[in-house]
Amino acid sequence: MANSAWSEKILALLRRMNNFYLPGSGRAACYRFEIDGAQVGWIPPDVASLLTRYPEVFSPPQGGAVSLCRSLDSYGKRSEAVDAVLQTLRQDSSLTCLRGWRDEKYSVMPKFSDPPLMWMERAATCLFGVKRYGVHINGYTVSDSGEVSMWLARRSPHKQTYPGLLDNVAAGGLAAGVGIKHTLVKECQEEACIPAAIAEKAHPVTTVSYTYEDEEGVFAESQFVFDLELPLEFKPKVGDGEVQDFYLLPIDKVKELLSTDDFKPNSAMVVLDFLIRHSFIEPDTEPCYQEFVAGLHQTLE
Repeated sequence: MANSAWSEKILALLRRMNNFYLPGSGRAACYRFEIDGAQVGWIPPDVASLLTRYPEVFSPPQGGAVSLCRSLDSYGKRSEAVDAVLQTLRQDSSLTCLRGWRDEKYSVMPKFSDPPLMWMERAATCLFGVKRYGVHINGYTVSDSGEVSMWLARRSPHKQTYPGLLDNVAAGGLAAGVGIKHTLVKECQEEACIPAAIAEKAHPVTTVSYTYEDEEGVFAESQFVFDLELPLEFKPKVGDGEVQDFYLLPIDKVKELLSTDDFKPNSAMVVLDFLIRHSFIEPDTEPCYQEFVAGLHQTLE
């Protein structure tokens, strides 16, 4: 029975993180966000209403879509025009996400393999439902007897998002124009003081993708996941202050923690994927195995 309760909590986490796809979500009411006829996101109706104040940047909603004006025909023009609108919208108290303005540029494109059409301030991306990408690192050790343990971080209580919750050993958003491996090495160094010589040994293993909505907007996210076996004698150290502590925990304890509210939700998904790939969760003993796999690898639309 205990295992069944754990599985139900994991399924609830996956439903929460993919609620944009569920019946009754706000998806049907959202407008497609289009640039030159290509969809790059989803705009909730309350945001679309605000954008009608800026007809020189956004065309009025038509055919279920809000588009950038055709006159904004380059990466630079689009980026600057939208940023000017967002700088004005920062004064609107109803847009709580913009209170967390980060001065971080995220690329906007239909698919990750497509050339970026513009950049957008990270804090505003949920208003437009544009795809966001990040890098997450599973840091783990293997003892001489073969026992696997995982390093987890506890986020600083001062973080803008999910303060004080458990997290992967290092993770970070993918800024415009910055490579995936570069981001991995940078985040490992800054957050956990993992030297580049060790971080560069991380292996790319999968992506974890999901789309959810909340009161701030639509979050369509895909994380590039890496596994990094750390030396037994190595201990991560607090670096830039985004983390308050690190813990090396046995896999059974990590699995137990996944079903609690003590874990940052998308990081819990990354760890769940690790447990599946390393056969700590197996289809013969986990009835919800297929649902777990499907919930971790949704297609971003």
